[in-house]
Amino acid sequence: MSRIAKAPITVPSGVDFKVEGQHVSVKGGKGSLEMDLHPDVTLSLDDGVITVRPVDENSKAGWAMAGTMRALVNNMVVGASAGFQKKLQLVGVGYRAQAKGKVLNLNLGFSHPVDYPVPEGITIETPSQTEVVVSGSDKQKVGQVAAEIRSFRPPEPYKGKGIRYADERIIRKEAKKK
Repeated sequence: MSRIAKAPITVPSGVDFKVEGQHVSVKGGKGSLEMDLHPDVTLSLDDGVITVRPVDENSKAGWAMAGTMRALVNNMVVGASAGFQKKLQLVGVGYRAQAKGKVLNLNLGFSHPVDYPVPEGITIETPSQTEVVVSGSDKQKVGQVAAEIRSFRPPEPYKGKGIRYADERIIRKEAKKK
C-alpha cells in the first residue's frame, strides 16, 4: 500500500480548491491549474484537508495510482500558493543570458545567439548575466523549460563548461595523458 497516498494534503488559505466529479481545479495567488483524476481514484475535501483513496482498497495498482494522484494534486496546491522555481548557471567564457520580454537570449559560444521563446505561464528572470531563474505554478512545465534551456549546452566533464542547474554537481574527468 502506498504511504504517500495516505498522507493528507492541507489546503492553505488563499487557495481555492474545487472537485467536480473527476475534474480538479486549483486557483491561488501564483496561478490556476486543472487536472483530471484517474478513474481508479477518489478524492474528498473535508475542512481544508484533501484525502486521496483508491476505489478498490485491496488493489495494489489502485494504491499506486492513488499515490501518484496525491503527489500531482499536492504539486498543484503548492504551485498555486507558493510556485516553483529552478535556477540555472552558465559556466564558460563569454556565456551569458539576457531576458527580453517573452524571449530568452543566450550567448553560448556558438557562431549565433540562441533565442528561446518563453512558454505561457512561465517567467524567466536573469539576476546576473550568468544566472537564469525559471519560475511558474506548474512544476512539470518549470522543469521542462529548465531542461530545454540546459539542453542547448549541457555541462561537459573536462572543463565543466555549459549550462547547469544551481544544485548540480559535475563529475570532472582527467584529460588524456601522453
